[in-house]
Amino acid sequence: MDILIKPIGFIESPFEKKDEDMPIQPGFSDAFGTVIVNSEYLEGLSELDGFSHIILLYWFDQATEEKLKFQPYLDDVPKGIFAIRHPNRPNRIGLSIVQLVKIDGNKLLVKGIDVFNNTPLLDIKPFVPEFDIHGIEDTQIGWLADKLRKKENGG
Repeated sequence: MDILIKPIGFIESPFEKKDEDMPIQPGFSDAFGTVIVNSEYLEGLSELDGFSHIILLYWFDQATEEKLKFQPYLDDVPKGIFAIRHPNRPNRIGLSIVQLVKIDGNKLLVKGIDVFNNTPLLDIKPFVPEFDIHGIEDTQIGWLADKLRKKENGG
């Protein structure tokens, strides 16, 4: 089965290349970015301005290889690609939840961006806590639990 995915726009960000300032996830970012939606999809932005946060789905166009195991940022032991968020995956789809600051025509100003400049945009969805994080009190985060605790405690 062939699947055709067509970008609906692109994401502008201050990040041109991977360096020390590039955030690894939106939760670690205070950076602003602009989501540019192609004009033929402008009508689809109707009523989006009532949401404080949106989910961006995008294409990791700068991913360099496909691997099923990779060493994540917060560990020195390789993990299965589906247990991490590394861009070098079979389908190079990325996901970020960002704050929607304002909409001006086909441009969405967002805060918390963590992608390279000119990243192809695949889709936008509203973030709805009651839909997206139901049962959060019972959430487990696997191998990341100890890593995030160490990071929070300065380790």
